[in-house]
Amino acid sequence: MVNAVKPKPPLVRNAVGAFLVGGMICLIAQLFLNAFVGLGLPQKEASTATTVVMVFLGALLTGVGIYDNIAKFAGAGSIIPITGFANSIVSPALEFKREGFVYGVAAKMFTIAGPVLAYGFLVSIIVGLIYYLL
Repeated sequence: MVNAVKPKPPLVRNAVGAFLVGGMICLIAQLFLNAFVGLGLPQKEASTATTVVMVFLGALLTGVGIYDNIAKFAGAGSIIPITGFANSIVSPALEFKREGFVYGVAAKMFTIAGPVLAYGFLVSIIVGLIYYLL
């Protein structure tokens, strides 16, 4: 009965929005990468600098309230790139800042990204050990 009255999601609009915004984020990152390489940074250092800039931009846009509007339009197109990771760190920190620095910001900052980081660290250690042993 619920499925009969539940509105159908606009799948095509959601897919197009995710594609456009995700592509735009990647285009901006590529422009930064090309600029850093053009300024004389080696490819590896330019990649690192690009990642830092994109995380900063994601955190900044989250802090001023713009990234949430982008995410409403783009969905997964804004969550998958590294800017989405920055958003997942900053959003809980902003939400709980009124509870103080230690019990609010510091304690709640990794509620969303913490399990992802822990899993990533664990898998990297396991893969590193396997690589070392073989």
